[in-house]
Amino acid sequence: MEKKIAFIGCGNMGGAMIRGILDSGKCSPAQLMAADASAELLAARKEEFHILTAADNREAAEFADILFLAVKPQYYAAVIAEIRDAVKPKQIIVTIAPGKTLDWLKEQFGKTVKIIRTMPNTPAMVKAGMMGICANEWVTEEESALVRGLCSGFSETEIVPENLMDVVTAVSGSSPAYVFLFIEAMADAAVAGGMARAQAYKFAAQAVLGSAKMVLETGKHPGELKDMVCSPAGTTIQAVRVLEEKGLRSAVIEAMEKCLDISRGM
Repeated sequence: MEKKIAFIGCGNMGGAMIRGILDSGKCSPAQLMAADASAELLAARKEEFHILTAADNREAAEFADILFLAVKPQYYAAVIAEIRDAVKPKQIIVTIAPGKTLDWLKEQFGKTVKIIRTMPNTPAMVKAGMMGICANEWVTEEESALVRGLCSGFSETEIVPENLMDVVTAVSGSSPAYVFLFIEAMADAAVAGGMARAQAYKFAAQAVLGSAKMVLETGKHPGELKDMVCSPAGTTIQAVRVLEEKGLRSAVIEAMEKCLDISRGM
């Protein structure tokens, strides 16, 4: 790829995205620049990835054909104000902020800008992310495919209508935290049963990983897969009964609805 790529923000998510793009071979370190408010972090990323670094956000914006804004939502307005005069008509801006709509972003730039809005998640750090993507009317299908190809180095991607981007935040953007909580609880129970904690984490995490893989690879309904584990008069159906009694489904749904509400209000 001959395109030059820049990241404004290279923290956990930005760093994971940079790593995935470079490891995929879709971009060389000489074609990638990063800027960050933390000089210490920026120096660490330069040493880690051998990429170019920018003295400020505007320099990164002027360098890039594709510019990723990988900062927290509360910093978007300030960052865009800093770079908008440097953004070129053919440049592609990629955002990762929940709640920041295409209309809001257009208003902040104050001019016609090609914008692709994404919602990644932290499993991108191990190249197992899930990302929703939508674009404004000035982004071509070819340009959208180009960005999806870049992101494939660290994440699965799906095009979704913008009205579902907040749902993406709830179902994949924030959900790793729910899953980590579930794994921690299962491991705690295993420790209570006598298993060493490190081993308990491995058993619980691998069970979740394998179960997710079964959903993706078999194409079977999760309920059907659940029934396959629940033997008549067995141990599993009793555990499922307790989870139903304690309101597991309702708790998850209500948690995601809360997440959705917060995302819509950002």
